[in-house]
Amino acid sequence: MSPRNLAILDLAERTLITLLFGYFAFCMLAASSVKFNILTLVLIVSESLPVIFSVIRLRPRALSGNPVDWLLGTAGTSLPLFASAEGAQSALVPLQFCAVIMLAGLYIEISAKLALGRRFGIVAANRGIEIAGPYRFVRHPMYVGYTMVHVGFLMAFPSLWNAVLYSTELSIQLARLFREERLLKQDPGYREYACRVPYRLLPMIF
Repeated sequence: MSPRNLAILDLAERTLITLLFGYFAFCMLAASSVKFNILTLVLIVSESLPVIFSVIRLRPRALSGNPVDWLLGTAGTSLPLFASAEGAQSALVPLQFCAVIMLAGLYIEISAKLALGRRFGIVAANRGIEIAGPYRFVRHPMYVGYTMVHVGFLMAFPSLWNAVLYSTELSIQLARLFREERLLKQDPGYREYACRVPYRLLPMIF
């Protein structure tokens, strides 16, 4: 794929993510008259971060031109933007517990994004290897944070829509994770890092 075509795709990706986030934020705030609280606010903040970092990110050393990687990256970032607090049943557990899970996930997510800084991206790429912060414990802490936020929100606002949405999202993130590592392991520095930090998401498990 030519640099020109990659630049066009990159711009299209940023535009799409920004528009989808705008739709998501509007829907969440429109529902706020009924059940806006700290949980919906945390979700809005969580899902806004990929948009912000996508806009200010650096050009990559290596960027996948594979359409599958672009599809997974875009879908993995976009799907959570369709979560809804409307039509949900009563919370499965006390809302305070949901809030703790979501806030903990948001903390991990923000820590990972701050560690990456302008190297953040949503399509498989190598913008430099990060080994500090939460990356000392697992290789993909950002996905850990996302999942915790999504689990907390689903428990607070259980619905078939949210359950299917987040289950699909998790499947996409796992596929995305393996394809990202395929590209990153072309870098000797990442291969060395992967040996030192063997776990992708859960220490001692995976």
